[in-house]
Amino acid sequence: MWADREKDQGIAVSTASSPYLIQVAHRLADVSAAEWDACAGVDNPFTCYAFLSALEDSGSVGKGTGWQPSYLLLRGREDGVLWGCVPLYLKSHSYGEYVFDWSWAQAYERAGGAYYPKLQASIPFTPATGPRLLVAAVAPDPEAIRGALVRGLVALCRQLEVSSAHVTFPTAEDSACLAREGLLIRHGVQYHWENRGYHSFDDFLAALSSRKRKDIRKERQRAQSQGVRFLTLSGADLTARHWDAFYRFYQSTIDRKWGSAYLRRRFFDLLGERLGDRVVLVMGERESDGELVCGALNLRSHDTLYGRNWGADGEWKFLHFETCYYQAIDYAIAHGLRWVEAGVQGEHKIQRGYLPQTTCSAHYIAHPSFRTAVERFVEDEKAALSEDMAALATLGPYRQE
Repeated sequence: MWADREKDQGIAVSTASSPYLIQVAHRLADVSAAEWDACAGVDNPFTCYAFLSALEDSGSVGKGTGWQPSYLLLRGREDGVLWGCVPLYLKSHSYGEYVFDWSWAQAYERAGGAYYPKLQASIPFTPATGPRLLVAAVAPDPEAIRGALVRGLVALCRQLEVSSAHVTFPTAEDSACLAREGLLIRHGVQYHWENRGYHSFDDFLAALSSRKRKDIRKERQRAQSQGVRFLTLSGADLTARHWDAFYRFYQSTIDRKWGSAYLRRRFFDLLGERLGDRVVLVMGERESDGELVCGALNLRSHDTLYGRNWGADGEWKFLHFETCYYQAIDYAIAHGLRWVEAGVQGEHKIQRGYLPQTTCSAHYIAHPSFRTAVERFVEDEKAALSEDMAALATLGPYRQE
C-alpha cells in the first residue's frame, strides 16, 4: 500500500463545484520553476524552487529517505493556472522535522493504530519559520486560496487514510488560516538575534550589560587566538573545495551527536549552483597552512540570515560560538539585515544576544479520540511554555533602560 501511494500521480481532492482543482505532484519537475516561484516568491530561500529541487535532485528526499514528495497544487479548474501550492511530503518517520511528535506516535501505536505514514507540510531538515501555504502574488483572493489549500490537505489526509497531517514552522498569517480551518496550533521556542540599528559589533556590545559584554569579548579573543581566520563566501566564491570540506565537517558533527546525515554531498553542489547568491558560507581556515577547519552554512533573505548547519575538524575552544553566532552578527550588521535565526535549541544563545521567540506548528489528527488527547497535550504544553518564556525573558544580556 505504501508503494502504491508513492506511485500515485493524480490525486484530486476538490469537489466539482469548487473553482479550483487540487492535485498532488510527486516530482517537483512536474511543476515549472516559474509557476512554483510565482506562488513561493523569491525572498524566502527555503520555499523557492531552487532549494526544494536541490533536495530532490540530490536524493536527500525521495525514494529510501522516508520523505516522499507529495506537493499539493491548487489550480484553476477552468484556466489551469497554479494559484497556490504546499511543500508536502508523505513520511514514514519523524526525523528531520524539529517539532517532536514521537510521544504521539508511540501513544497512537500502543492503542493499535498506525501513525505512519503521515503528511508533513514543511521544508525538510529546516527549522526556519516561513510560508507554507504558498499563494500567487496576483491571486484575486489570497485568503480563499489559503483556506482551499488547508481543506485540500485535510481531504488528502482522509483520502490516503493516514493518521495525521502536520504543518511545521508556518508564518503567523498561515497559522491564523490553519487555526480557522480547525487545525491544532502548537507552540515552540527558538533563539533569534535582532539588529536594533547597530553600525558595528562594538555598537551591539554597547547595548549589553558590562559583564555580558566582557564575556563575549573574551570568547571572541579566545576563538580567534587559535590561529584561525574566517572567510565569508557566496556566489562564485563557493568552490568544490569549500563544499568538500564543509560536508566533511557536517558528517563529523553528526557522527559525534549520533545522528544521521540527511543531506547528500551533491545537495551542496546544487545549492551553490542554483542558489549561490543566497548562500552565506562561513569557513575557518588555519593561518599557518590555509587548511579549512570549520564551517557554518547560512542562507539569507532580504532581512534575515538563517543559520543551518555547522561542523569542524577536531575540538576547538569557542570556535562554534564565533563561527555560528558572532560571524553571523557581523554579517547581518554589515549587510543591514534585521534578524539572525540560529536554529533550534540552546538556551546558551541567550547570553550571546539571541533572545527567545515563539514558533508554531499546526496539526490535523484524523482519529477523533486521539485528536482530543493531543489537544489536551497541546494546551498543557502551551501553559508550560508560557511559564518557560517568562523565565527565559529574565536571562537576557541587554542593559535595562
